[in-house]
Amino acid sequence: MRIVLGAIAMSAALVATEASAQGVNLTGPYQCIQGCVTVRPGDFAFVTQNGWELNMVNEAGQASRAWVDYPGRIWIARANLGAIYSPDGMVIQFDNGTIWKRAPEPPPAPPPRRRRR
Repeated sequence: MRIVLGAIAMSAALVATEASAQGVNLTGPYQCIQGCVTVRPGDFAFVTQNGWELNMVNEAGQASRAWVDYPGRIWIARANLGAIYSPDGMVIQFDNGTIWKRAPEPPPAPPPRRRRR
């Protein structure tokens, strides 16, 4: 009986961990607002998330692999740098003081107009 309960507890822990990683989607464009690599603030950076794995491209165009250490914290391999992200995924603040804010998505294009004949 103990083995069965232990197995159930372990599977529940795995399911809860996977679900918490999927809670925030960081995929999208971000705008550098402080401590930017480039000279001018406001350039765009991009994040693509697949589960716990991330691909990040900073505002200078340098790509790096990253991953979620635990919910709320990521690690960027190339930069050898950690960061925290807000619960809604709108802000990423790096340990060196750089801040990225999610760029607003442009509205969808209007449908094409049809001409009457």
